[in-house]
Amino acid sequence: MKYIIIPVTPYQQNCSLLICEKTNKAALVDPGGDVDLILSALDKQQAELEKIFLTHGHLDHVGATPELTSMFSVPVEGPHHDDQFWLEALPSQCASFGFPAVDAFSPDCWLKDGDKVEFGEIKLDVIHCPGHTPGHIVFFNPKEKLAWVGDVLFNGSIGRTDFPKGDFHTLIHSIKDKLWPLGKEVAFIPGHGPMSTFGEEMRSNPFVAG
Repeated sequence: MKYIIIPVTPYQQNCSLLICEKTNKAALVDPGGDVDLILSALDKQQAELEKIFLTHGHLDHVGATPELTSMFSVPVEGPHHDDQFWLEALPSQCASFGFPAVDAFSPDCWLKDGDKVEFGEIKLDVIHCPGHTPGHIVFFNPKEKLAWVGDVLFNGSIGRTDFPKGDFHTLIHSIKDKLWPLGKEVAFIPGHGPMSTFGEEMRSNPFVAG
């Protein structure tokens, strides 16, 4: 599997383009905006978009989804149903943060803990990791030892919990009880900023080390 990180929106959110190298089928994780940048990456890789996967319902992670689904007629999978209220609030999120207007939408498939998603010949595990938002999920590729963690965990930090229905203790539980058991060697792509590994965050992240 090949992946390309595409920073989008004024928040430089890490949209990921995943490509199955056997089939050239592709998936996007968290296309938050800047459709032109995403289309350019798809065109450069000459990949065929098959799915869109969403970790949670915040605007900077989902904002380009309606336009892309209109263009490509591909299904949207995720997040967990508990983030429905965030997707329904997309118009007000846009107004509050000065983003171009985006209509509310629902995914073709809500995801829950233990589900699997797939594109081409690639399968990813779904892990429900609430705290930043109640319906936040993480995608994990056991073969590649690689995870897409959205805004659960960052290099040196963790997700905010001061948004509606966020909860600090729930977030810490998600990180320590859901992510750490996957292994210290697992690399992760966060929603913002540089990659890291779970082992490095266990060692040095001031919020969850020790």
